[in-house]
Amino acid sequence: MKVGERLKSSVSDAEVIVVKVGRTVSGPLLCAGAPMAAPDGAAAGGATQGPAGGDPLIIGKRYSGADVEVLCVTPGAGPLSIDGVELELAAPRPLPSSD
Repeated sequence: MKVGERLKSSVSDAEVIVVKVGRTVSGPLLCAGAPMAAPDGAAAGGATQGPAGGDPLIIGKRYSGADVEVLCVTPGAGPLSIDGVELELAAPRPLPSSD
């Protein structure tokens, strides 16, 4: 997994782009318990609900945890996890005051 890489779930319609990857990350990114892969390597016609039935991933939102951050570009069933840690919805960064 590397920054800028697009990954698609094999069990839902979810797709993400990797924004940040730490040096200590060793495992694959999982969506609803199944490994994510490049879109050309994923099975065609993903399901709309993963086997875990987790919370849906929201398009345009960032998910982070375990020194990884991804951006959801196609919504689908979740959750996302890596190295046994579930990625959480990242809080938006506050903009500086323009006063």
